Amino acid sequence: MARKSKSNLPELYLEENKDQIYENALAEIQSFELPLGTTLRSVYDDQPNAHQRFMEKLDACIRNHDREIEKMCNFHHQGFVDAITELLKVRADAEKLKVQVTDTNRRLQDAGKEVIAQTEEIIRCRVQQRNITTVVEKLQLCLPVLEMYSKLKEQMNVKRYYSALKTMEQLENLYLPRVSQYRFCQIMIENLPKLREEIKEISMSDLKDFLESIRKHSDRIGETAMKQAQQQKTFSTALQKQNNVNYGRNMHLGRSRILESKNEITLKRMFEEDDEHEEEVLTAQDLVDFSPVYRCLHIYSVLGDGEIFENYYRKQRRKQARLVLQPQSSMHETVEGYRRYFSQIVGFFVVEDHILHVTQGLVTRTYTDELWNMALSKIIAVLRTHSSYCSDPDLVLELKNLIVVFADTLQGYGFPVNRLFDLLFEIRDQYNETLLKKWSGLFRDIFEADNYSPIPVANEEEYKIVVSKFPFQDPELDKQSFPKKLPMSQSVPQIYIQVKEFIYASLKFSESLHRSSTEIDDMLRKSTNLLLTRTLSSCLQNLIKKPHIGLTELVQIIINTTHLEQACKYLEDFISNITNISQVTVHTARLYGLSTFKDARHAAEGEIYTKLNQKIDEFIQIADYDWTMSESDGRASGYLMDLINFLRSTFQVFTHLPNNNNDHAAMSGKVAQTACMSACQHLSTSLMQMLLDSELKQISMGAIQQFNLDVIQCELFASSEPVPGFQGDTLQLAFIDLRQLLDLFMVWDWSTYLADYGQATSKYLRVNPSTALTLLEKVHRGMKDFSKKNNIFAQFRKNDRDKQKLIETVVKQLRSLVNGMSQHT
Repeated sequence: MARKSKSNLPELYLEENKDQIYENALAEIQSFELPLGTTLRSVYDDQPNAHQRFMEKLDACIRNHDREIEKMCNFHHQGFVDAITELLKVRADAEKLKVQVTDTNRRLQDAGKEVIAQTEEIIRCRVQQRNITTVVEKLQLCLPVLEMYSKLKEQMNVKRYYSALKTMEQLENLYLPRVSQYRFCQIMIENLPKLREEIKEISMSDLKDFLESIRKHSDRIGETAMKQAQQQKTFSTALQKQNNVNYGRNMHLGRSRILESKNEITLKRMFEEDDEHEEEVLTAQDLVDFSPVYRCLHIYSVLGDGEIFENYYRKQRRKQARLVLQPQSSMHETVEGYRRYFSQIVGFFVVEDHILHVTQGLVTRTYTDELWNMALSKIIAVLRTHSSYCSDPDLVLELKNLIVVFADTLQGYGFPVNRLFDLLFEIRDQYNETLLKKWSGLFRDIFEADNYSPIPVANEEEYKIVVSKFPFQDPELDKQSFPKKLPMSQSVPQIYIQVKEFIYASLKFSESLHRSSTEIDDMLRKSTNLLLTRTLSSCLQNLIKKPHIGLTELVQIIINTTHLEQACKYLEDFISNITNISQVTVHTARLYGLSTFKDARHAAEGEIYTKLNQKIDEFIQIADYDWTMSESDGRASGYLMDLINFLRSTFQVFTHLPNNNNDHAAMSGKVAQTACMSACQHLSTSLMQMLLDSELKQISMGAIQQFNLDVIQCELFASSEPVPGFQGDTLQLAFIDLRQLLDLFMVWDWSTYLADYGQATSKYLRVNPSTALTLLEKVHRGMKDFSKKNNIFAQFRKNDRDKQKLIETVVKQLRSLVNGMSQHT
């Protein structure tokens, strides 16, 4: 039993555990807090009969709850019955109360309809009032925006774009952020960039119009600026001269009270005239409206595109500068072409200078300097090219004056112009060339119009007129009574006057070049030297070479050049007086007129000799000798007598020249002597060549005798002293070669010639063996021909044979002498 009870003890514990599990599961189900799935799973996952047993436990639990409910209901049943009884009693009272409340509610509703209506009206009014207040507040925020936008539109309409941009800036930064929630503000915000672009386009269009305007008006602006600079310079010069006059006036106070008042009146009038000119002269601001460029600059600066605008402006102005610097092809033809060119350039840089000073950053000094350097190089190249086409010195002078005014004008605006003045020195050389060409024509005209005869003066007045034009001094001539003749011809004072005019013309170019008096003096002297040594010298050389200039004219030219040479010192004094530079200055150049006129004289003398020789050749060409004549005519040939008469009359021209001046007498005598000696030597040489002509094969002794008569006439002419001043028989020595040769043949003194040959005391010292041989062979052939014609006379044949044998012997000896000379040489 005890053992049985011990064996059932575990089963009992197990049974109790299972019951505890079911109770826990039921407790969990009743709590409704835990999920049922886990609980039910714990029940069904147990032993096979767990479901049934659980259901049994569940039924037992239900029966327990039912008993408890029944007990509770039995406990509260009497109270429930009492409560129902009381409710039934209250039911009737509740019905009455309901009727009363319904009636009261109806009467209250009827009485509150008017109040409700008024209340609703009040509510509606208060809502409207609140809305109005809100609208007013919002409008107060929006009205400034709308007013500013309206102001913006008005500014756009009146083209106040810079103010419009400021208004936009205020709208964006101050007003629009306050009302950004409204749609119209969004529209405004979207329109503002478009308005900015519109302003940029309009301002850029205005800028383009401005650039076009200054391009059109640049010539007027430049012309105005150049006029102002020229008037200022003229006024300064006049004022300086007036100060010099006042200084001189103070040195003579007692004498010049009237002059003082006149000078003051003159200066006052000058001031008044200058003031009137200044009032009439327009400035660049008067000619061009600069507001577009200011406005555009401000607009782009406000928009933050200032750099873009600066680059665009500078780019466009560079393009305009290139167009302005491009000259017209016919600019060099008139001074107006140059003036228009310079005016456009000055106008361009005056505008740039104005922009530089009234704006900040749009144009810088570096930019203008760079642009000016570029323009200056182009200007210099253009002027070099076009000035080279100018052949009129007046036009070149006008060009120089324009360049000076152009340079002074731009220098007044701060632009460096030293290279322009350097260019003027190049143009000065060209100006001198054009002057030289012009004066070359003037000199030619003077030489063509000259009669190459001494200037006749009938009275003292005419003499003074000539002397006033040319510095002529001759004490011997002054002692003579009127009428008388001056040694030079009309061309001398005219040439002297033209040289002075050339100096004046050259001086005109040197003015206003900002050079010292020493430099101007040096330039004048160099120019005058070129005129004398090149132009005048060339004209004289060409004049001397002209065919129609005869011997008389050549002699007069020699006299003229002498006087012009003497006048050179007066020209130097003239230049010194103009430049106020003393000739004793170390660096002062001298005039080279001395060498010029000496060369001209030498050329004239040479031409005299040449023309004389040509005339002698003409007479020689008409010589008609009968080289086979048996005996001479007994008188000289006609051509030779004509030639001698011509030479006599020619040399009389030299002797009849005015010798009142010792220099003239010495000069004319020297030229006459040289010409006479040259003519005699040329005549002697020509006669000798006639005898030795290779085409002349034979000569008779009769022809030798006739030729001897002609040479005798030449010797008589030489001994008659056609030109005074020769000593002894100097002039006759020109024919000594012919004389000794003819004497040898006329005397037939071959033994003496051959015996004395080579000795200093030889009678025929000037006879050359080759010359004697040539002439002897011709004479020998002539004798043979004569013997053939006269062989009928027997008594002469032996003499002829002896003479021929003698000739053959002499010929052999002469040939041996000639051969010996050739071997010796």
